[in-house]
Amino acid sequence: QVQLVESGGRLVQAGGSLRLSCAASGLTFSNHAMGWFCQSPGKEREFVAAIDWSGGRTYYGDSVKGRFTISRDNAKNTVYLQMNSLKPEDTAVYYCAGRIFSDYSPLARNYLYWGQGTQVTVSS
Repeated sequence: QVQLVESGGRLVQAGGSLRLSCAASGLTFSNHAMGWFCQSPGKEREFVAAIDWSGGRTYYGDSVKGRFTISRDNAKNTVYLQMNSLKPEDTAVYYCAGRIFSDYSPLARNYLYWGQGTQVTVSS
């Protein structure tokens, strides 16, 4: 049974930083590209960042370029999202997702596995 478990979300002030983690189990992690998405109430799930199987290629949504960094540790079956210069508009539930293909994708429909999400709240 595949499980993705996110952690690290909390309340933080604008301008602050957070690091989200997503621990994967039940799958061959290094065969999977991974992504982060976020969703606010009343809005559709939005692409944040993605990384290929090796960690050699990354891709970011326009709103987070230059502020967020996605990385992975295949030895620990974990993907990370370093979030810097946080803004109130970054407030959302952040979801980790996995797709069996080695290459990344910005489209939520291309991901098979999803975590339960972790809440990030940025106060002004």
